[in-house]
Parts: sequence; structure tokens; C-alpha cells
Amino acid sequence: MATIRHQTFLSYHKDDQLAVDAFVRKFDDEHDTFIMRGIRAPEDLIESADTDYVIGQIRKRFLKTSTVTLVLIGKCTSKRRFVDWEIQSSLRRPESGSPNGLLAVLLDPESTRGQLPPRFKSNLDSGYASFHRYPPSPQALAQWIDRAFSRRLSSAHLIENPRDRFTYNRSC
Repeated sequence: MATIRHQTFLSYHKDDQLAVDAFVRKFDDEHDTFIMRGIRAPEDLIESADTDYVIGQIRKRFLKTSTVTLVLIGKCTSKRRFVDWEIQSSLRRPESGSPNGLLAVLLDPESTRGQLPPRFKSNLDSGYASFHRYPPSPQALAQWIDRAFSRRLSSAHLIENPRDRFTYNRSC
């Protein structure tokens, strides 16, 4: 039986780009575990001082075609305002559709713990999101993504998405 590949938005700190690239090579390029979506190129950046506009553009331009948001946890991921905004936008219910499923994985295969962004942690505590170590296999990651996809419908009532958001990046 073929595994369903979900369109997955990757949220991460730019300082982890090399580890993110390796993760994408392994799990998307080599094993077709997910269909990658995300802000990748300089022209993808949204330049505005209006946070509501930026969050709306994240939903409109990048999350519109995705169904799951995967937060890749590196050393400073929890401190980046764009990660908070991407999670907030992922949890919003669009006019037609459902919010994104939400999960996080550690980027370092050797790590056993990482600091989670506060908005993600609230949704982990509520039961909406899930958090895992580095995937032991493409099949494990595919299962985690599929469960997150299912929770967007069955558990949307558990979403914790307060309006408060990061204004600035926090020091790492």
C-alpha cells in the first residue's frame, strides 16, 4: 500500500539551514516522505512592518497549499519571531478549509531535547500538536505527518492560538 504524501510547510530558524537542507534531502528528496512547502528563497521574504499583513501573507502565499506544519527544532528555533508567526498562521482556520496539522521534530539526530516555541508548546500541552526526536526512519516521519494531518479535523477544538505574538526575535 502506497503512503500518502502530505504537503508540509517547514518552519525553522535560518541559522539551521544546513541541517534543514540535509533533512529535506533525506526525507523528501531521497524518500518522498512529504511534499515540501516553505519560505526558501530571498524573494519569498515578506517585507512589512505590519505583523498582521505578514501573517496573512504567510497563510496566503505559503500555507494555502499545505496541510501540515512541521517545526524543525534547532538551537534557536524557539526564539525566532517568524516561527511564532508561521505557527500562528498555521493554526488559523482559512475561509475555506481547515487549519494545518502541527508537529515538531528535533533537527539533531543526537539530541534528546529541545526548546519549543511557546505557541507550539501550548498546542502540545492541549493535545493538538506532537513533538518527536529526529525520525528513526522515513516511515516513522510519514506516520507522524499523517497523524498531524488527521488531528487538524478531529482535534481542531484543542487549538490554542492567542493573538499575542513575538514582536522581535529573542536572543539565543
